Amino acid sequence: MGTINLFRKMKNNVLITSAGQRVALVRNFQETLRRFFPTAKVYTTDMNPRLAPAAYVSDGCFEVLRVTDPQYIPQLLQLCLDNEIGMIIPTIDTELLVLAENKMLFEEYGVAVGVSSLDFIKTCRDKRNTGKFFEKHGVRVPRAIDKLHPTFPLFAKPYDGSLSTNLHIIRKLEELTPDIMSDSKLLFMEYIDKAVYKEYTVDMYYGRDNKVKCIVPRERIKIRAGEINKGLTEKEPLTNYLYSRFETIDGCIGCICMQVFLNPNNNDVVGIEINPRFGGGYPQTCAAGGNYAEMLIREYFLGEEVDYRDNWKDHLLMLRYDDAVFV
Repeated sequence: MGTINLFRKMKNNVLITSAGQRVALVRNFQETLRRFFPTAKVYTTDMNPRLAPAAYVSDGCFEVLRVTDPQYIPQLLQLCLDNEIGMIIPTIDTELLVLAENKMLFEEYGVAVGVSSLDFIKTCRDKRNTGKFFEKHGVRVPRAIDKLHPTFPLFAKPYDGSLSTNLHIIRKLEELTPDIMSDSKLLFMEYIDKAVYKEYTVDMYYGRDNKVKCIVPRERIKIRAGEINKGLTEKEPLTNYLYSRFETIDGCIGCICMQVFLNPNNNDVVGIEINPRFGGGYPQTCAAGGNYAEMLIREYFLGEEVDYRDNWKDHLLMLRYDDAVFV
């Protein structure tokens, strides 16, 4: 272990995979990393670097195979060895399982992979397991509905979905089409009315000891293409509520995004899903003072212990807009 840690200390570059449009995330890592290691670089990967905005902001972008390709992991490992990369940061759901499966391989070469254990990834990737996880920790989930004997309105979503695709709000029997009824991946459940409940994404950072170090709830005021467009950080009541239930999660490390609904009239909390990676709205958490890039660098590059932090800015409003990269 000592040899691996020494090897890692000589490799302080970071690789953000499937970077795509994650310009703000790349810049956050660049600015933070260079406070500790002025000459360190933040690289990216993408299947099509020419059309990835983050590729032009990073210190270099590598074209890679699809994550399902058998040669993806060997290719990624070689990139790390060739470019003195000491940490990999994944950004999309589809790469989490394969990186978790190969985490120990990268560790053998002194490369930390910012992904949780395989068991926890499996819990998050299958929403049936996620529901059981929430209930185990004392958080209620939407009530299941029998599609053959439905009550309306109801909500249907795939158990392995992402990017807000294949979602259905069904208000009457005629809307239960044959395609929806025959889709074996769809889960049918109670509809959580957004006129009553406020929707939150909660960015949480877990240390190497699997204990939570920071919790930043963000109200999703407006969503565009499945990602937060306007948001507001809000400490209470969710911060203490979630800390008391998720102070420790076995196998969980780094940044995760927990999605919940909150009824402000009675503080009823409903757990929806967990994405064990940096989410698209993380720049708001960072701007509020939850710099998870710094926590990763302190833990994995400097070998420091990170304490719990709650001194981030409450009620910080984020209003996103489009920008462009011209090449």
